[in-house]
Amino acid sequence: MIQPDVIFSIQTAEEFEQMALETFRFQYQNVEVYRTYVDLLKVDVASVSCLEKIPFLPIQFFKSKPIIAQGYKPEIEFTSSGTTGTETSRHMVASTNLYRKSFTNGFQYFYGDEKNYCILALLPSYLERTGSSLVYMVDELVRRSGNPDGGFYLNQFDSLAAKLQHLDESGQKCLLIGVSFALLDLAERHKLSLKNTIIMETGGMKGRRKEIVREELHGVLKQAFGVTSIHSEYGMTELLSQAYSKGDGVFTCPPWMQVLIREVQDPLTLAPPGATGGVNVIDLANVYSCSFIQTQDLGRLNADGSFEVLGRMDSAPVRGCNLLVYG
Repeated sequence: MIQPDVIFSIQTAEEFEQMALETFRFQYQNVEVYRTYVDLLKVDVASVSCLEKIPFLPIQFFKSKPIIAQGYKPEIEFTSSGTTGTETSRHMVASTNLYRKSFTNGFQYFYGDEKNYCILALLPSYLERTGSSLVYMVDELVRRSGNPDGGFYLNQFDSLAAKLQHLDESGQKCLLIGVSFALLDLAERHKLSLKNTIIMETGGMKGRRKEIVREELHGVLKQAFGVTSIHSEYGMTELLSQAYSKGDGVFTCPPWMQVLIREVQDPLTLAPPGATGGVNVIDLANVYSCSFIQTQDLGRLNADGSFEVLGRMDSAPVRGCNLLVYG
């Protein structure tokens, strides 16, 4: 029986690979959608002996199939925003405790104890619907921080700006996490000079604004808020772990998460080092759903294991993605 908490003690690449292979075998045996997909690819499961041989499940299956290990029931179900008008993704989470451990350990890995921060959130598009894993995460981090000034803001830009400036001037370390379009709304209304505050964007205009490149977004935010860098969070409904960037859009994963890059034209083949391709994510916290996911993001992997997200893939059908979607 797999012990999911073991992932948080991973320290080496060898330990990660061993745990990933154990997870692969568990999910092949226990997650019906993943097993069917692997079998349709005619993968010799016994020959899967390294990360590079593990098949990655196209993320679209979270829209069309229930992905959960047999014998488990979801304690909570997270859903994507579905702003494109397509069917939303559903992530059936068998253990909310494991999710909390993943995002709190991940936050502490990059930023230290959440009690050191006053955490403020500007996530209107997420607050306006139910089932957001991001709202669940930030709400728990706000609660764990124990700071009475922390909390969520919908469209109260004036009160948020006043609160931020006051806290920052008092020497309080703050973290403002926001969806990109809302941070731009705040930036257009208020010019701040923040010395003790981290601004973290979660990406996406959610149909509220025209999409712009990351450099432009970060440039506007840095100028408006008086900070030298903009942090970013890389997560999604289908993952229980997050990667973080402390500037320039270069993301680093916690020890139980890893990104690989696949060829655009042949998604079953990994791209050579430094090449641009599709982002594959290994999230070992996804033990009861699927830990090996082909996302629809384009990215590039750096030599030190960090990665950059360069955009979204075209909507053209990708080989290997349609094997189950109409089944």
